[in-house]
Amino acid sequence: MPTDRRLKKIHRVLKARQLDLTVVCENIHDPHNVSAILRTCDAVGISKVHLLYTNEAFPKLGKKSSASAKKWLDFQRHEDHSDLRQALKSRNMTIYATHIDPSARSIYEVDWTQPSAIIVGNEHRGVSREALLSADFNIKIPMAGMVESLNVSVAVAVILYEAFRQRLQSGKYRQAQDETWLGQQLEKWTGLSKLK
Repeated sequence: MPTDRRLKKIHRVLKARQLDLTVVCENIHDPHNVSAILRTCDAVGISKVHLLYTNEAFPKLGKKSSASAKKWLDFQRHEDHSDLRQALKSRNMTIYATHIDPSARSIYEVDWTQPSAIIVGNEHRGVSREALLSADFNIKIPMAGMVESLNVSVAVAVILYEAFRQRLQSGKYRQAQDETWLGQQLEKWTGLSKLK
C-alpha cells in the first residue's frame, strides 16, 4: 500500500501528463538509448510512447537503467507505418520526423502546445524513408558545430524540453485531465480505484 505522500505525488504526476504529446521510437536498437528516451518522456509528462520496430527487435531493457521510467509509461506497438500514422492521426497529432534536410523546421519554430508526435530513428540509419513519408514535417535541432547530429537520446531530450518549456508557459501542465483516464491510471499504478 503506497504512503499518503507517495499517493499525492502519483496524483500530481498523473494530473500533469500530456496525453497529446508523444515520441515514436523507430528501430532504435541500443537499450541505453531507449532507456534514456523513456526517462526523458516520463520527466516531461508523456504518458504513451509508440514503438515501430520493422527492421530491429525491440531491445531488452535492463532493470537498472529503465525500470524507474518504464513502469510509468504506456506503450503502443505498431506493425507498419500506415498503422502508426492512423493511430497518431486519430488523436489529431501533427507528426514530426527528425531529419537533417534543407526543408526541415527548427524545433524552435514549432508550436509544441499543439498535439504532436515526434519520430526518432535508428542510431545509424536515422528515420526511415517510410517514416519520412508518414510525417507531416521534418524537424531539426539547430547546431553551430562541425558535427551534424546528436545521439538519439540526447536529441529527444533537447526536443522534449523545448516542448516542455512551451507547454509550461502556456499552462498545459495545469489543465484538468479526463477523470476516467485518471482513475484508470491510478488503479494501474497503485491498485487503488481512487485516492483515500
